[in-house]
Amino acid sequence: MVPDPTGMHIFVLAGIGEVRAGDDLAALILAAAESPDAGLADGDILAVTSKIVSKAEGRQVAATDREQAITDETVRVVATRVYPGGVTRIVENRQGLVMAAAGVDASNTPDDTVLLLPVDPDASARALCATLRARTGLRLGVLITDTVGRPWREGQTDIAIGAAGVAVLDDLRGTTDASGRQLDVTVAAVADEIAGAADLVKGKTSGNPVAVVRGLGRLVDARVPGDTAVRDAARGASALLRPSENDMFRLGTAEALAEGYAAGYAAGVAAGGLAPFGSTGTPAEDPGSMPG
Repeated sequence: MVPDPTGMHIFVLAGIGEVRAGDDLAALILAAAESPDAGLADGDILAVTSKIVSKAEGRQVAATDREQAITDETVRVVATRVYPGGVTRIVENRQGLVMAAAGVDASNTPDDTVLLLPVDPDASARALCATLRARTGLRLGVLITDTVGRPWREGQTDIAIGAAGVAVLDDLRGTTDASGRQLDVTVAAVADEIAGAADLVKGKTSGNPVAVVRGLGRLVDARVPGDTAVRDAARGASALLRPSENDMFRLGTAEALAEGYAAGYAAGVAAGGLAPFGSTGTPAEDPGSMPG
């Protein structure tokens, strides 16, 4: 896709206020967009913080024990680390996202409650996008965003966990760079890039959960036959999820050591050189007690 030479403009939709279960999120967004400084235009992308989507969908639940809520939302434990205040868990959650605490959020919620992520962020994005388009007649895109940490990098950034009407990947393989060299592996995660840029204006404490990204209309509902962006837009943000079996870092260090130890011991038992765990003469070591 050719970049827009006019650049990109991002601004918040102020005045949305507190969102409660059952609220018409599209109506709240459009009311905020009625401000003279914040009208919507064809090709705009709305970056919507997942927290207000969860609140509108009633995903705020009673939970006196946040750790149990995290466990309930966990499909696979990726890594754990003990620190003075407790244990940090990086897990794969029910939405297929790998993140700390399964995305369970205890901030800005009443005591003894937590906020869970939308059940299906892509479905939430599709419903919101369809309603906004129907009420405005505009070609709009929607990204539902959430904040995550990254391996090898300090700090957090926002990513797209749900998407509708927006190309989430820009596949540049087969094209050439400015020097005429063919690109063989470059696939830009444009939805995540947009989510991160939008968070710069939304902020974490400003109470502005929705930003409008203007100038990237080429990514919104592009209808070019065979264009991979169209296919990825139809899949939503799930197109950004890498299967764990293809991920070079699918486990934390301690978990990888324990898994390798268990596999090696099992191979030794199968070869007849080691006694099974729990039998007479079993070594004191246990694969679950590996250091780290």
